[in-house]
Parts: sequence; structure tokens; C-alpha cells
Amino acid sequence: MFKDTKAFSGYSVDDTAKAKAFYGNVLGLIVKDGEMGILEVYTKGNNPIILYPKPNHEPATFTVLNFPVADIEKAVQQLKDKGVVFETYDFENLKTDPDNIFRGGGPKIAWFKDPAGNILSVLE
Repeated sequence: MFKDTKAFSGYSVDDTAKAKAFYGNVLGLIVKDGEMGILEVYTKGNNPIILYPKPNHEPATFTVLNFPVADIEKAVQQLKDKGVVFETYDFENLKTDPDNIFRGGGPKIAWFKDPAGNILSVLE
């Protein structure tokens, strides 16, 4: 039914100017102004991720966007060098190491937040 559609994802932010600077300048993505105050964020594949302003925005409590990388240690350090703060988790089945990377089975993954508090990740 939907196999031929160009699906896209979206989530809210509380400040589109801060989001535009973060996704464009810090993460190095293409960010375009869209209609009605939305931002269109582009990664490989040209399907946009839609960031829309929401006055009563509440950050997602789960990962909304994952960035696959070849070398997670390098990616984490590059983002830290740009001022990105990574999350630290210390739960029974979810513990990050001193580099803020989860290495407990499955892909290596590190989580961080955008200026609106939404959870993003890099994973290897």
C-alpha cells in the first residue's frame, strides 16, 4: 500500500532558530526553511526530516533520530569538540562508558539532545 510513497518523519521543537543553527552548523546537515515556520532537514536520500514549532513542546523521551557512523569514537569526539553534551546512562541493562558510549551488545551507540531536548544518537 505505501511501498512507493516517499515517507518522512517529523517532530517538534520549541525554537526553530536554535534548531536551525544546531542541525545546520553543529551537525552539518542541510536545513531549509519550509512553509508555516517548519524546518526541512536533509540527510542522504533527500527525504526531509520535518521540525515544526510547537509552543507547548515537550521533548521526546525516546530516540527520534539516529545517525549511523563508521567510527563512533571519532564521531562522538567531533561532536564533543563542537560543544555537544552526551547522555550518561547507568541502568541495569543500559550503561554508557566514560566516553558516553553504550557497548553492551548490539551496535555501539551514544545519545545526545538537540536544543529542544529531543534525543538523537550516533551508532556504529
